[in-house]
Amino acid sequence: MGVTIERVEWMHDDAERLRRAQRAELDARYGSDDHEPGIIPTADDVAVFLIARDDDGEAVVCGGLRPLDAGVLGPDVAEIKRMYAAPASRGTGAAVAVLHALEDEARRLGIRRLVLETGTAQPDAVRFYEREGYEPIPLYGHYVGSDLSLCFARELFDS
Repeated sequence: MGVTIERVEWMHDDAERLRRAQRAELDARYGSDDHEPGIIPTADDVAVFLIARDDDGEAVVCGGLRPLDAGVLGPDVAEIKRMYAAPASRGTGAAVAVLHALEDEARRLGIRRLVLETGTAQPDAVRFYEREGYEPIPLYGHYVGSDLSLCFARELFDS
């Protein structure tokens, strides 16, 4: 499967459709109660949102970057938000392409470190991020104390 990466607005129809599919999958894994311990991302705080389109032009993967305040994690840190791959696109390389494109966008923004939160009921996501060089870190921010959260980080520049 070839993919084309496209930068879109947060409220783009395809972006919203993929985020709704992600929410449905998370509801199936965790129950429909609120399972988001962090601050819900919005168009106001997500600086970059990308989608991957397959050979037919269908949006199949999405992901965004939300710059974080220096706070506990230090300066020049952004959080990966709403990374999602439609089931049919998993294992095709489309999610890797979006993740690498997000990393490139972060570098252009001067971001030195990317962090993310995923859930304990998402071993596929854990394997994906670890395979792509993300290492486990202590829970941060609003995820501290969450029994459902696992956090990861990757340095984008050599020290």
